[in-house]
Amino acid sequence: MALDLRLQVKLSQQLVMTPQLQQAIKLLQLSRMELVDVVTQELAENPLLEEGLDPKEERDETVATEEDSGAVTEASPEQELKGEEEGMNDIDWQTYLEGYSLNSSDSRDNYEDQEERPSYESLLTKQESLNDHLLWQLGLSAFAEKERLLAAEIIGNLDESGYLHASLEELSASTQTAPEEVEAVLKKVQQFDPAGVACRNLQECLLLQLERMDLGDSLAALILRDCLSELEGRKYPAIAKALKVSLDDVLDDVLGAAKLISDLDPRPGRAYNEEEVHYIVPDIFVHKVGDEYVVTQNDEGLPNLRINSFYRNALTDSNAVDKKAGEYIQDKMRSAVWLIKSIHQRQRTIYKVTKSIVKFQREFFDHGIEYLKPLVLRDVAEDIEMHESTVSRVTTNKYVQTPQGLFELKFFFNSGINTADGDAVASESVKSKIKEIIAAEDPKKPYSDQKIVALLKDQDINIARRTVTKYREMLGLGSSTERKRLF
Repeated sequence: MALDLRLQVKLSQQLVMTPQLQQAIKLLQLSRMELVDVVTQELAENPLLEEGLDPKEERDETVATEEDSGAVTEASPEQELKGEEEGMNDIDWQTYLEGYSLNSSDSRDNYEDQEERPSYESLLTKQESLNDHLLWQLGLSAFAEKERLLAAEIIGNLDESGYLHASLEELSASTQTAPEEVEAVLKKVQQFDPAGVACRNLQECLLLQLERMDLGDSLAALILRDCLSELEGRKYPAIAKALKVSLDDVLDDVLGAAKLISDLDPRPGRAYNEEEVHYIVPDIFVHKVGDEYVVTQNDEGLPNLRINSFYRNALTDSNAVDKKAGEYIQDKMRSAVWLIKSIHQRQRTIYKVTKSIVKFQREFFDHGIEYLKPLVLRDVAEDIEMHESTVSRVTTNKYVQTPQGLFELKFFFNSGINTADGDAVASESVKSKIKEIIAAEDPKKPYSDQKIVALLKDQDINIARRTVTKYREMLGLGSSTERKRLF
C-alpha cells in the first residue's frame, strides 16, 4: 500500500481558555480581600488604570466645585486668579508645617518647643510576644555567657503554646554542649514567667505549675504523675485503685484535685501569642423592607476603576504616539477594560446568586436556622441559568449580612434529612438541634449519642447514631465522657 500526503478540511468545536477567560474565572472565586489585593497590584502595573472617586462622591465634589467657582466669580468677577501671588512668599511655611498635627488642632499648644515634641515613632506600640517576654527575663537573670547562649537557643525553639519540641540531644548538637549542661539551663528557663513554659509535655507543664504553687507533693501532683490517662477519661475508680485507696473515702479529695488540675493552664504561652482578630466584611447585604427582602451590594472598600483619560486621548490621536508605544497602550487598554468588565460581571453574578438563595430560603430569613431548607448548587444554577461550577466559585469565601446574622454563601447549601412525616430538613438545622440538646443537658449526666438519636426522633427527625456522632464532631463537641462534669 502506497503512502501519500493529503490535505483534509475538518470542522470541530472546542473550548479555548483564553487568558481573559482565565482571569474572569480567577476573579470570580477570589474573596473580597484577595480581590482588593489583585486590583491594587493591577493599579501598580497597568498605567492605563486609575482609581476614581465613588460615583456619589464624584458628583458631590463636582457640585461643590461648581458652587465654589460660582462664589469666587460673584465675589470678584473682574479679578484674575494667579498661581503665584506676592503674598505667597511672605508665609513662613516651615513654622506652618511644624505646627500642623494629624491628631488635634490644639496639640501644638501642648509643646512650646519643637524639640520637646515626641516623634510619631515613639507613639507606636508593639504587642509583646512570648519570645520577647522570655528574652527580657533572660537579660535580668544571672546567667554565665555560655548559659545565656544556651537559654536563648532553648527560647528560640519554643512553639506558640510555650512547649519545647526540640530534644536535649538536638539542642546539644546545635550548641556543641553536653546534654547535662543543656538540661541544667532548661531547668532555669522553666522557672521563668509564665509558669509551665519551656516544658516538653503536658504532664511536665502542669506539674511545674503545681510546684510553683507549693503543691508539688499534693494529691493533684500524685494523680498527674501516675494517673494522667485515667484522669483524662474521668475514670475515678481506676484512679482510686492506682492510688490504693477507697474511692468512698477519698472521692471528695479526688474531685477537688481534679478541679484544681482543670484550672491549670495547659498552654502557658497562649496569652503572649494571641492572633489579631480579622473582621469579615460582607460582600452583599440582605435587608428586609416591609414584607420583601432587598439585596444590595457592598462596594465599600473596592477601588472604583476607570481608564486614564490621558492615554485614552492618546489612542484617538494617531500622531501623538509612535507605533510601538501605540501597541503597548492598546495591549494595556484591553487588559484594563477586561479587568473592569470581569469585576462588574463578578458583582452581578454574586447579586444574582444571592437573590436566588433568598427566594429558596425565605423561611430561614423570616424565622431562623430551624427553617433552613435543603438546597443544592443545581437548584440555584438552574434558577439563574448558569453552570453549577460558576455557582460554586461565587459562593466560596463570599459572605452575606442578613437579619439572621453573617453567613458564608456556602452555608445555605446543605443536604436534606427525612423526617417522620416525609418532609426534609436541612443538615444545618439538625446540627443546630443537636447543639441545643447538648447545651440543655445535665453536665453530671450528659446524653450519649444514642440518647440524642431518641430525642431527635421525638422531634420527628430520623437519624442514625453515627450521623449524630459525625455532626457532633463537626460542631467541636466532645463525647458524653468528655463532656461529663462532676463539679
